[in-house]
Amino acid sequence: MARFELSAFSDELSADFERQLEGMAERNIGLIEIRGVFGKNISEVSESEAHEIKKMLDLYGIGLSAIGSPLGKINIQGDMAGHLELTKRITNIANILGCSKIRGFSFYGTNDDDKDTVVEAVGKMTDITYAGGVLFCHENEKGIYGDTPEKCLLLKHELGDFLGVVFDPANFIQCGRVPYPVAYEMLAEDITYVHIKDSDAYGTVMPAGEGIGRIPEMLTALNVRNEDIILTLEPHLRVFDGLDALEGGEKSLIGGGYRTSEEAFDAAVNAIRGIMKNVGVAEIR
Repeated sequence: MARFELSAFSDELSADFERQLEGMAERNIGLIEIRGVFGKNISEVSESEAHEIKKMLDLYGIGLSAIGSPLGKINIQGDMAGHLELTKRITNIANILGCSKIRGFSFYGTNDDDKDTVVEAVGKMTDITYAGGVLFCHENEKGIYGDTPEKCLLLKHELGDFLGVVFDPANFIQCGRVPYPVAYEMLAEDITYVHIKDSDAYGTVMPAGEGIGRIPEMLTALNVRNEDIILTLEPHLRVFDGLDALEGGEKSLIGGGYRTSEEAFDAAVNAIRGIMKNVGVAEIR
């Protein structure tokens, strides 16, 4: 049986980093995928700020599941040399923070004929992160090269152990694909961790279990594994500070109508914990 541990994009709870940590501790969530901190993206913090972040994480007893980086969120014809320097910078930040994974993407402005170009570009990033002792984990975001299960599988086969796989059900729905069972069965053996985000058939983000992502069935399937599995909440149930800057392609359709970020965040937490209880999976806290 698997053991599931919740993580979260805590910047969707609050723009204030200390409140993010307080909020995770209050909700008994021991991990975060760090993204928005000190009013900027984690990729923009200085070394001294990274050391301060580490102190704050330790003070609140919060660990990192991944760095929520913007790597690979530029046009494939963009400044690749500069992007590789950014990869080195973020890898250094990950090492300061003691984090073993960096979430990234596979470039905008691509088409089916760009396989070799994309593999080369992502490969250069994974070479840097791997040399730094950090795993580059590719997320299937709409509008990038690897936004379908077929292309995620292609990238994994090309880059092997240098590349991790982030499985986001809502993103597959937004690309017109079926996350479970179709995408899941294609990628199951390669999944590094899962983003918990659901969507209706029109692409509007919803709490887990309220969309068509079949998240309960996916957790049941994952539960046969004898391993620890991280489920990272990415609620997207309310517009939050920095959302526009995160989305280089088509903008997310936000559902829910929640009054505050904390209310929206709690809806996401309660939804996934309700599913976990109903399907009988164990949560590590």
